[in-house]
Amino acid sequence: MTLIKSISGIRGTIGGSVGENLTPIDAVKFAAAYGVWIKQQRNKENYRVVVGRDARISGEMIQNLVMQTLVGMGITVVDLGLSTTPTVEMAVPMEHADGGIILTASHNPKQWNALKLLNSKGEFLDAENGKIILDIVEKENIDFADVDSLGKIVKNQAYIDLHIDEIMDMKLVNKKAIENANFKIVVDGVNSTGGIAVPLLLDRLGVHTVKLYCDPTGHFPHNPEPLKEHLGELSKAVKKEHADMGIVVDPDVDRLAFMDETGEMFGEEYTLVACADYVLGKTPGNTVSNLSSTRALRDVTMKHGGEYFAAAVGEVNVVTMMKEVNAVIGGEGNGGIIFPELHYGRDALVGIALFLSLLAERKMRVSELKATYPQYFMSKQKIELQPSMNVDAILNDIAGKYSNEDVSTVDGVKIDFDDSWVHLRKSNTEPIIRIYTEAKSQDSATLLADRFVDELNNIAITA
Repeated sequence: MTLIKSISGIRGTIGGSVGENLTPIDAVKFAAAYGVWIKQQRNKENYRVVVGRDARISGEMIQNLVMQTLVGMGITVVDLGLSTTPTVEMAVPMEHADGGIILTASHNPKQWNALKLLNSKGEFLDAENGKIILDIVEKENIDFADVDSLGKIVKNQAYIDLHIDEIMDMKLVNKKAIENANFKIVVDGVNSTGGIAVPLLLDRLGVHTVKLYCDPTGHFPHNPEPLKEHLGELSKAVKKEHADMGIVVDPDVDRLAFMDETGEMFGEEYTLVACADYVLGKTPGNTVSNLSSTRALRDVTMKHGGEYFAAAVGEVNVVTMMKEVNAVIGGEGNGGIIFPELHYGRDALVGIALFLSLLAERKMRVSELKATYPQYFMSKQKIELQPSMNVDAILNDIAGKYSNEDVSTVDGVKIDFDDSWVHLRKSNTEPIIRIYTEAKSQDSATLLADRFVDELNNIAITA
């Protein structure tokens, strides 16, 4: 089964059988259910939904199906065409729309696509509303508009520029310092919409940009997840061009990773750490990341006199906690920056602007900046679930065994030791338990992960 229905949307591979893959029929059913939900939110005459997509090969097909379905429900669609996830999120409130749909499977390979759903604030739906839509899909309780009440499609391709305008107007973006630094940066746009948006932003900031894979064809030149093992060409280009750094984003531009001037990764976990360091230095306050993110954010937050909070994994959970604790910045350790002054969504473009402001003001090389932060190392492992496994019982056993330590059961089990931590959680998308660890050396992190793999397997055998 490669069709995954969850509270955050529907995701699957293109082609194959209805109900088992992301087929046109599945896309239409899900878009229609979302249309029903939109109409349930408030009783009014005219409804408006923003729709945009990344550059996936299947994107145009899926977007047309989604838009025409909404038109059939009497909803006006604002068609952004090729766009980014954060751009669509910003366009929803700017359009005074009732919601938004982004057609993207984020970092998944090219055969995947997805419908990601937004509310009227341009934020991802919470679990309660996501479940309502899943129930509508299941029951197929859908009424379409009559011929005199059909919606329409309005094209607006200005929103990437408008998004960048908003970033350029932010007081923390030091445009003058960035321009004076005369940066030369190589950009890997993975042949998706980052190849449009990131060079446009850098041009506005006065950066000399070298484009790598910035043609939005949807033919990803490498695995599109922005991890070190996929970025050999970017490393070569940074060194060949004698560039100050490299920038890479995922296909929908909500994840961000940097490469230093030597062609080494800055560290995906440290994208948020550096941006938070800059923001906290200007506007002290609290920060939030998820339970699987680096402890370095906590350290940097405390250094600036703020308080750090950890949320369950998932952007909607991080956003909810950020609002509760009035965080000035937050995000996820996978390179997702959430800066509430702009909007409550992961946004690689604002992350770039904040990072370059920091780099320009500190007058440092990227490698020198990394050395100023607490150095932690992570290990990420997993074990396959067998049908006989009672995962909740296994995790409860682990939590009980380590009850004398600092244990959180908000999302799986996280155990904080003095100089390391382990987070064990059941995946929402695969039949696996994820084991994430962090320690002060790579060997220690790997050994800790291996230890808990063995412990989980032993509990499963004896259960």
